[in-house]
Amino acid sequence: MRILLVASAFNSLTQRVHAELRARDHHVGVELALGDEPLRAGVAAFDPEVIVAPMLTTAIPKDIWSARTVLIVHPGPVGDRGPSSLDWAIHEGEREWGVTVLQAVEEFDAGPVWACVPFALAACGKSDLYRNEVADAAVLAVLIALDRFACGRFEPEPPDYLRPDVGGRLRPYHDQRYRRIDWAADETAVVLRKLRAADSQPGVLDELYGREFYLHGGHDEDRLRGSPGTIVATRDGAICLATVDGAVWVPQLRPRRTACGPPTFKRPATDALGSALPASVPEVPVTPAEAAIRNTWSELRYREEGAVGYLEFSFPGGALSTRQCRALLAAYRQACARPIDVLVLGSGRDIFCTGIHLNVIEAADDPAVESWLNITAMNDVVEAILTTTDKLVISALAGNAAAGGVMLALAADEVWCRESVVFNPHYRLMGLHGSEYWTYLLPRRVGATEAERLTREALPVGAAAATALGLADRVVPGDAETFWDATRREAARLACSAELVHRLVAKKQRRATDESAKPLRAYRDGELARMRRDFAPDRPYHALRRDFVCKVPPAATPPHLLG
Repeated sequence: MRILLVASAFNSLTQRVHAELRARDHHVGVELALGDEPLRAGVAAFDPEVIVAPMLTTAIPKDIWSARTVLIVHPGPVGDRGPSSLDWAIHEGEREWGVTVLQAVEEFDAGPVWACVPFALAACGKSDLYRNEVADAAVLAVLIALDRFACGRFEPEPPDYLRPDVGGRLRPYHDQRYRRIDWAADETAVVLRKLRAADSQPGVLDELYGREFYLHGGHDEDRLRGSPGTIVATRDGAICLATVDGAVWVPQLRPRRTACGPPTFKRPATDALGSALPASVPEVPVTPAEAAIRNTWSELRYREEGAVGYLEFSFPGGALSTRQCRALLAAYRQACARPIDVLVLGSGRDIFCTGIHLNVIEAADDPAVESWLNITAMNDVVEAILTTTDKLVISALAGNAAAGGVMLALAADEVWCRESVVFNPHYRLMGLHGSEYWTYLLPRRVGATEAERLTREALPVGAAAATALGLADRVVPGDAETFWDATRREAARLACSAELVHRLVAKKQRRATDESAKPLRAYRDGELARMRRDFAPDRPYHALRRDFVCKVPPAATPPHLLG
């Protein structure tokens, strides 16, 4: 079918739906909801059989939905209505939730129901939940709805919000009145729900050292204690705030924007506080191995199961700053020094990696200098993985990867991913040539022709398509827990298999052959020469980065999305 996706942004869910529909041979276009007239023109130009809105914050004009079937994805069960569905669900500690596909009508979330898929609410932040359980349920619901639309015989039923078994209600926007933390009274579980319900937007407004900030992210702490509402420790850019019965970690802060001030954006919490953070607040480090056995926050965790090592990393939003790249490199080298045969890299359940940290770069005194430091630090991590010849390295993707994060994954010997993962193996939308040895890694995987197409088209690639292309080697269906169960079984099998020695010998030989044909240093130098030009003050990268970080919407739907 000709399917037009209408969305307020080409976000992770819209990308996932786009990739899933293309994998099923539908002709898919995207039109961003940037105003009624552009939307009308886009719909007329594409002339879809059906419109799907995976993520929409504004109403679709009546003349569109009255003339065509428009399917709206609502992140709540049948009967739930309002703009803050997930926020309320997390805030109120719901255990079961759902995604409903409704037909657009005059009233929000009140149209006939085409499909509804339930899911269990995991104890995590809203953005993590959105990219995992919500996205999985939303894709299934969209596919069911489209199958029903295609058959031509399905009659969607208007939801009966008065039925007690449905329990429908229209809830208000979940503003800061509901999010405010009462540090003197709220227990840790309540604080965590409030923080997680606001992650990653809009955050929880609070005051620290006389300044107002939005708190982003919320994680347990098992040992530290202090006066409720005070910062008792820092760790790797995060702050630890005491509660009445414990403490929570907050990795990022966003200053509250003043009436006439510039847009603000999320930064590592200690960076945002700057000199306001007292020197008396201690930095309390934790090793990756210790973090793996404690209930505390850490960007890095390391554990071993027999001859298999697992280096888990979890960076907010998936981006790696210069500091984070160096920390990851140090942890990787420590893991490689251990007596293991297989090393598995990945995040527990969310984003694998998205490349360099544009927010940290934007906040730097000299963004061009910080860009250079960040990309070279990222290259160092990729090079270390590429040159590891005495261990089999597996990239295990429970979540999405983009730009340099894709190349980080491809540096390993094998790439295993959940069936829900979306790859974005390109840089050009940020005005960059790209580095992380992509000119070596991508053609090695998919061939020169496909590498050129992927980087030029700049469209998301789903897990099935990635496997067909050669970007991934193994796809595992199911949720993150199922994925990691399968990963552990297969990694353990490889570690004790007779084929391991032969694979390591072949790996070392191939690296030597490739090095003699063209040294890794040549790939790196060539890429960085282009990147140095891209980082020059007059290049588009700086404006594109600023718009991305400050969430400035485009003036029109980018041409590569139009289908």
